[in-house]
Amino acid sequence: MSEAHEASLTTGGTQGAAIRLERVLPDPPRVVWQALTDRDQLKTWFPCDVIVADGRWEPGAAITFAFGPEPDALTIKGEVLEAREPESLAFTWGEETLRFTLTPHGEGTKLVLVDELRPGVAARNAAGWDSCLEMLAGGARDKDAWQPRFERYTALFAPALGEQEGPPAGMK
Repeated sequence: MSEAHEASLTTGGTQGAAIRLERVLPDPPRVVWQALTDRDQLKTWFPCDVIVADGRWEPGAAITFAFGPEPDALTIKGEVLEAREPESLAFTWGEETLRFTLTPHGEGTKLVLVDELRPGVAARNAAGWDSCLEMLAGGARDKDAWQPRFERYTALFAPALGEQEGPPAGMK
C-alpha cells in the first residue's frame, strides 16, 4: 500500500472483515496503555466518551460509548474481552470487536489496532481510525481529512467487499 499508515484489510472471520492499522508511537507501552484506558486521555483521540463500569478495565466489564451529552445522542454498548496491561486490550464496540496490541519498539511502542466489522463499514472505519490514531500520535484533529481517506479506502476495499457505507446520519 502506498501510504506508511495505510490500513490493511482481511476478509472472513466472525464479522466478515477486519481492518488493521499500525502506528509506532514515541512513548513506552505503559504510557500508551494509559492513553487507551484512561477516560480523560481517551477523550483526546477516541471518537466518543468511553465509560467503563466501575472504571476498571477487566474482562466482563460493561462499557458505554457516548457520542454526546444530549439525551438523544448516539450511545453504543460494549464489553471488555481482554485487558493485559500493558500488552493487549480487546473489547466489543456495538457489534464490532476492537483489539489493541502494544509491543515495545525501541524506546517507544508499536501499536496495532484490529477492528473486526461488517464488510460494508470497512472504508468508513478505516478512515475514522486513521484520524483517531493520528491524534493519539500527537497530531491535530482535522475534520476535513475524513472524506478523502474514506474515498481512498472505498477505492481499495470495495472491489473485495462491495459497496461501502458513509458515516451514520449527523456524523462525519
